[in-house]
Amino acid sequence: MSTTATPKGAAGLRAHDAKHEAPKAGPLAKVGGLASWVDERTGTAKPVDYLLKKVFPDHWSFMLGEIAMFSLVIVLVTGVFLTFWFVPSAGQVIYNGSYVPLKGIAMSEAFRSTVDISFDVRGGLIMRQIHHWSALMFIAAIVVHMSRVFFTGAFRKPREINWVIGTILSLLAINEGFAGYSLPDDLLSGTGLRAAEGFMQSIPVLGSYVAYFVFGGAFPGEAIIPRLYTLHVLLLPALIVGLFTAHIVLVAVHKHTQYPGPGKTNDNVVGFPFMPVYMAKAGGFLFIVFGITTLMAALVTINPIWMYGPYDPSPVTAGSQPDWYMGFADGALRLFPGFFEFHALGFTLSLNVFIPALVVMPLLYGIAGAYPFVESWVTGDKREHHLLDRPRNAPTRTGLGIFALTFYLILFFAAGNDLIAIKLGLSINDITRTLQVMVFVAPPVAFWVTRRICMSLQRRDRDLVLHGRETGRLVRTAEGEFFEVHEPLPEHERWALVQHETPKPLELRATVDGNGVRRRGTRAERLRARLSRFYFADSVHAVTPAELAAAHHDGTAHEALAPAQEWVGQLHGGADERPETDAYASHEPEHEVDPDPKVTR
Repeated sequence: MSTTATPKGAAGLRAHDAKHEAPKAGPLAKVGGLASWVDERTGTAKPVDYLLKKVFPDHWSFMLGEIAMFSLVIVLVTGVFLTFWFVPSAGQVIYNGSYVPLKGIAMSEAFRSTVDISFDVRGGLIMRQIHHWSALMFIAAIVVHMSRVFFTGAFRKPREINWVIGTILSLLAINEGFAGYSLPDDLLSGTGLRAAEGFMQSIPVLGSYVAYFVFGGAFPGEAIIPRLYTLHVLLLPALIVGLFTAHIVLVAVHKHTQYPGPGKTNDNVVGFPFMPVYMAKAGGFLFIVFGITTLMAALVTINPIWMYGPYDPSPVTAGSQPDWYMGFADGALRLFPGFFEFHALGFTLSLNVFIPALVVMPLLYGIAGAYPFVESWVTGDKREHHLLDRPRNAPTRTGLGIFALTFYLILFFAAGNDLIAIKLGLSINDITRTLQVMVFVAPPVAFWVTRRICMSLQRRDRDLVLHGRETGRLVRTAEGEFFEVHEPLPEHERWALVQHETPKPLELRATVDGNGVRRRGTRAERLRARLSRFYFADSVHAVTPAELAAAHHDGTAHEALAPAQEWVGQLHGGADERPETDAYASHEPEHEVDPDPKVTR
């Protein structure tokens, strides 16, 4: 007889059931718990969720900005590595390292440490190479990315601030590069610093004081290397990273721009979410950029300072050239006429150096940064734009962009006028005079040619929409006439050719009011009206639905009212829509299906 008491009721029925233990928390559960703990204290769940679900459109040209971003990451990582061994000092030492040709030569500690990084630090040379190449890639990617933004109109409202930030980033990147390649204190970088000191001295009245303050005394001194080091590794990187972060935040806040197409409007974004699609693609592209940069660094030597030797003003050669991004400033200096130097009030005003060296660069970047606001004022367009323009549909803006690029390229080639003369056996004076003329003639010609090409492409698009593609098939009418059959465009292709707006020039209001009193601001309005005509006077109008319907009916708009030829139906030289039973239509079925038995063949 058992002495164990059995509970009564439902509890008794389940007294002998197997007890299930609660599952142990796995790694994901722990991560989720940590995320909840962080969110409860910082409230980051909603912003992170918004970012992960952010939709980005897919187009190859958007990768240009990513190249700049990934190049910046590579520059920062390799720069941290180099700071471990670089000595930012202009103190003189005697070299006794492993590079035999330089043994026993007096040099600065900065130059010796750079040579040691190249030959004695494991992986130091490849890191220097990667750092330099990625810096060049960073600046080049910014320039190309800004060109894409300009030509597609991505700078328009609400992205004017982001355009200004990008312009400042480009200017800071150029100065950061100049500070960086000046640090090794080799012959080439020392020549660049000597030129910079001359630029400072060309400042009217205050030049000598500014140069003395920056260099901490007479050139070269021992203060400039530590000061450049502080700028290169602390101040300028902080500004670049801060502005770059603000740039990315504004991209996330605004809807990403997208190219026009079916289903794409100013109110939506057609693409892929940030997580997981875009994150995976961006991660893979990061390794591609890093791999290509490393390959260039491994195969192509850049800035071999051991071949130049330490800085010494006596062996400077005429072949000294700065990095490519400083080429336009050097070219402007070489092309500026010398008669701008003169004496006044006991001072020598070297405007032939001051203007091209210290005015041209900030002036050009200032014009670039102000352009979105100028175009908005001229066109009177205050709307938000999230659809990009095809460059041909904005011929004046595209022409102005080519105008600027042509001006830049002439200055860039002028920076190598001495090398061009040596290699081609030409007179350097003739080359300089030719470039001086071209800097005024070539940009306007390039603007006019580009504008006409854009308008021609617009007319071609218009003709393609109205008349379709040529098929190469000829039709003979009963009267003996011949027509080539045209095939209408698919709707998704036609949409990209007709979706754009055709702005009209602003109308100039009366200069006086109803009482005959001159209204205020009429001069500005007249200027605005003239500029508006300059932008839009010769615009090619996009095809309207009525024009398209008329062309589909009987070839062209003026023939739409004429009776159709009964024998051939809709066949014409315009955009043809042929029935299946037409004798001149293709008899090959598009799909492998049985023909309709009701059709008489």
